[in-house]
Amino acid sequence: METIIVLAVIAAIVFWIVGIYNKLVTLKNRFKNAFSQIEVQLKRRYDLIPNLVETAKGYMSHERETLEAVINARNQAMAGLQAAAKDPSNGDSIKQLASAEGALGGALGRLSVVMEAYPDLKANQNMMQLSEELTSTENKVAFSRQSYNDQVTGYNTYKQTFPAVVLANVFGHVSDATLLEYEDREAMQAAPEVSF
Repeated sequence: METIIVLAVIAAIVFWIVGIYNKLVTLKNRFKNAFSQIEVQLKRRYDLIPNLVETAKGYMSHERETLEAVINARNQAMAGLQAAAKDPSNGDSIKQLASAEGALGGALGRLSVVMEAYPDLKANQNMMQLSEELTSTENKVAFSRQSYNDQVTGYNTYKQTFPAVVLANVFGHVSDATLLEYEDREAMQAAPEVSF
């Protein structure tokens, strides 16, 4: 009878450990899948940018520097995405992607400001369509990034809580996953300066 009780306790412990392992793997796979959704949207965005720049070139011959900055930032962001896509659990590659995306966002913002000075360009049907597609894609990127960050938070929270924290390192879940944040949080939180 005692042997049965000991075997039942051992079996319960084994099932408990297997459950923790399986949940860690499931949560890690969810955040990797969420990253692949970001990857799809970012690739779409990167494909739209050269078309946008090409359309703008004819109207903005004096703005070559701005157009080149957009293409260079796009290429940096693509390289960052490729590095992050190889291993979304690598925090350094996620940070590199975040930095490159921030630079691309800044370059696209400067392009938008410059485009305001060219009413014919703004009225161009192709440019309007590309701008609309880019805006739609930006919204999808934001939604995918939010989903990814939610999955990363769920994984990190489970991994850091008891009892999973005791076994996470043993199962190879050593480091926390990194959130994808490419806005400058300090700049966003600082009040704008106004002077008259």
